Amino acid sequence: MYYLVAFVLYLFWLLLSGHFTTLLLGLGGLSVLMVVWFLRRMDRVDGEVSFMRPSFGLLHFVGWLTWAVAKANIDVVRRIWDPKLPISPNWTRLDTQIATPLKKTLYANSITLTPGTLTTNAREDHLMVHCLTKENAEELRGGEMERRIRKLVL
Repeated sequence: MYYLVAFVLYLFWLLLSGHFTTLLLGLGGLSVLMVVWFLRRMDRVDGEVSFMRPSFGLLHFVGWLTWAVAKANIDVVRRIWDPKLPISPNWTRLDTQIATPLKKTLYANSITLTPGTLTTNAREDHLMVHCLTKENAEELRGGEMERRIRKLVL
């Protein structure tokens, strides 16, 4: 499996870089080997495979998350430009039913990717989230993102 991950990462790096000099090919290969080494080490330490298999559900979630990030960007820009719109920073404890470390990490990172929110602490049963507005906190408490992540088969 690690050989496949290394091969795919190197092809992806090659596609994005577009450089074919010996030095850059070597440095790209070295960086891919380091990433795969860290991945293998993490798998040995925690005993859980940290490889997400591509699936239609994951692709659907990424599309939904992209739309959520776009909407949140527009909301943050509107709040910056219009002084009448309230900004009320607050901390909220977000209780979660997500049990696996991989899904919990995906959840915390998805919250942080969404502008106006930041996950600062992940525990067994909750996340601590800083929100730019009370509406952000209420939307997270609504649980749409958590429901979508819990449905994923990773």
